[in-house]
Amino acid sequence: MQYGICNLGIVPIRFEPSDTSEMVTQALYGDFFKVLEKRKKWSRVRIAFDKYEGWIDNKQYSEIKEDDYVNLQSADINLSKDLIEFVVDKTNNLYPIPMGSNLNGLALLEHRFDGNVIASKSPKSNLIATSFMYLNAPYFWGGKTPFGIDCSGFTQMVYRLNGYTLLRDASEQATQGEALSFIEESEPGDLAFFDNSEGHITHVGIIMEDNYIIHAHGKVRIDRLDHSGIYNKEKNSHTHKLRVIKKII
Repeated sequence: MQYGICNLGIVPIRFEPSDTSEMVTQALYGDFFKVLEKRKKWSRVRIAFDKYEGWIDNKQYSEIKEDDYVNLQSADINLSKDLIEFVVDKTNNLYPIPMGSNLNGLALLEHRFDGNVIASKSPKSNLIATSFMYLNAPYFWGGKTPFGIDCSGFTQMVYRLNGYTLLRDASEQATQGEALSFIEESEPGDLAFFDNSEGHITHVGIIMEDNYIIHAHGKVRIDRLDHSGIYNKEKNSHTHKLRVIKKII
């Protein structure tokens, strides 16, 4: 088995080994993974944080040893806190990195960082404040940053920045936590999931106070939440049908 670490700020992970293939997620700086299959130009990887699989360009990661992978897995929380920051290599080249980048691999990559760091788990009450950091970020399929993010990437990153682990897709996240029977039982930070006409869960958002929800739909936005689903005041209609509410923390 081979192992790797993302040594650049934001790298696409694709459905197939091609630059024209759909981006299914992103590897942020410091994300590390198992290399399941290596070809001349592409590698199929499984990201350690959420076990998500896809193809990465071989030019966009560095190989690491198994011991390094194991040590990174057991390392404490160490994430970049600011919207955008930089790491510096040994020849003083700057590499921009986004909020939520994993800094545990700095020594392996021979990089330096002197920005603000998240180094501990936060209480659930901090989730909404973190979610506002992404407010008005454009919707971007597979995205995980304030410069473009999808609905489950948004919930995953908000939870990650507070020290909690969510899986990548909305349908996967819906398998986590405890189901609640009514909206009235929920509290800020719980997740609401929504399905399509076939009953497949396709959307997720973070519940706020007073029957509001923050979610990525066109952009990261705040809408009303009721027993039917998400009500968009601008469209004067419901845009998503509520399926289940989950308490993760």
